[in-house]
Amino acid sequence: MATVIVVTSGKGGVGKTTTSAAIATGLAQRGKKTVVIDFDVGLRNLDLIMGVERRVVFDFINVINDGIRLNQALIKDKRVDNLFILPTSQTKDKDALTHEGVEKVLDELRQEFDYIVCDSPAGIERGAQLALYFADEAVVVTNPEVSSVRDSDRILGILNSRSRRAERGEAAVKQHLLLTRYDLERVARGEMLKLDDVLDILAIPVLGVIPQDDMVLQASNIGTPIILDERSIAGQAYRDSVSRLLGETLELRYVAPQKRGFMSWLRGRSA
Repeated sequence: MATVIVVTSGKGGVGKTTTSAAIATGLAQRGKKTVVIDFDVGLRNLDLIMGVERRVVFDFINVINDGIRLNQALIKDKRVDNLFILPTSQTKDKDALTHEGVEKVLDELRQEFDYIVCDSPAGIERGAQLALYFADEAVVVTNPEVSSVRDSDRILGILNSRSRRAERGEAAVKQHLLLTRYDLERVARGEMLKLDDVLDILAIPVLGVIPQDDMVLQASNIGTPIILDERSIAGQAYRDSVSRLLGETLELRYVAPQKRGFMSWLRGRSA
């Protein structure tokens, strides 16, 4: 039976879809059969990030409402074995997602996959509520900004009280913090919250800290999950995050200024 992981946040623009694509790709690279689902009906950005927008024929909403079989809508990734994408509709509204329909799709996917990654819309509208409701684990994505962290705290409250696990009295949804666009220089100037400040507010385990990296935008523009870019520090941080998700213990990188070696110190003096 698959583990359902929701990638969520209280605020838009924090990097949820980038994170969903990276985590799903990373899990598949580690040999886990993985599907990533776009729950953001009407916007549909996951297929762009994954580079499969031209291959979309049927989507999540067609499966729920139009009698299309799930295997007709699933898109197999060409770069990574074990990775599949289930896009959503650009033309329907969020009411097209039904509780019964989502449950049926997830139950079918659970029989075939190791991991189901749900790319949730921001906030608490219908698509987000349904993605949160069925989750076994949650990756809460936030930027080091007060408004983003505050909104993420609200999402944690929903996970703790309105998920299916909470309704059934089962073990709580396992929660992970992913801090994105972390800029050490801005943190040092007091323009961003420090990691410790975010942890004081949210008080959940850290899955990863993703440093500010211009290569993320470049990767998105060409439809390549950033985790596939070996040169990217953000890609490396996502690879570390996937390892932690799979139970490995790794030290956090990119959370403190790099120490300068003796040669770089000499070069700095002579500059």
